[in-house]
Amino acid sequence: MIQQIKYYNKLEKFLNSSLLSHQVLCLDLNGNLIGDKGASGLGSGLAKCINLSNLTLQLDNNQIGAMGASGLSSALAKCINLSNLTLDLSGNQIGATGASGLGSGLANCINLSNLTLQLYDNLIGAMGASGLGSGLANCINLSNLTLQLFGNQIGAMGASGLGSDLAHCINLSNLTLYLEQTVYLFWTMIFQTIKTNQNKKSL
Repeated sequence: MIQQIKYYNKLEKFLNSSLLSHQVLCLDLNGNLIGDKGASGLGSGLAKCINLSNLTLQLDNNQIGAMGASGLSSALAKCINLSNLTLDLSGNQIGATGASGLGSGLANCINLSNLTLQLYDNLIGAMGASGLGSGLANCINLSNLTLQLFGNQIGAMGASGLGSDLAHCINLSNLTLYLEQTVYLFWTMIFQTIKTNQNKKSL
């Protein structure tokens, strides 16, 4: 049976909907300037959507900081049945704390197989990349992963840590990364190390 996609472009309408009934959900709130308060409210609503399997969140350019990202992360941690997630937080200000919190939340989504994270222009830095990677390392069922991290000043150290963490995703078959050019060049050197570690773990 084909599941019906529920689409909302207003936060209030989503919060007033039948939250438990959602299985395939798309929230397009880009440019709504919901801020930390709105993001936390959104998180409270999502935490009740325990039957979600597919979720798309378009939250770019909303003035969301670490506090709002924390609220969203806590909600995602409760959506343990998620298999497909697209999250766009680009153009916000989640910083290292927000990125690390997001990683912690995603660590609970062990059934994720397809994940797209658009986090560019959030200044998460090396520490944020490391925290994010630590969480993703627990998503061992990931098969398709897309990360957009340019404009975050993660540097070579952050890229190296992220690569080491992703090596734990032994079922990963497709990895797409968008990074600054200098970091991308560094990644080409460690990518083979990731694949080598994956092969060792699969033996």
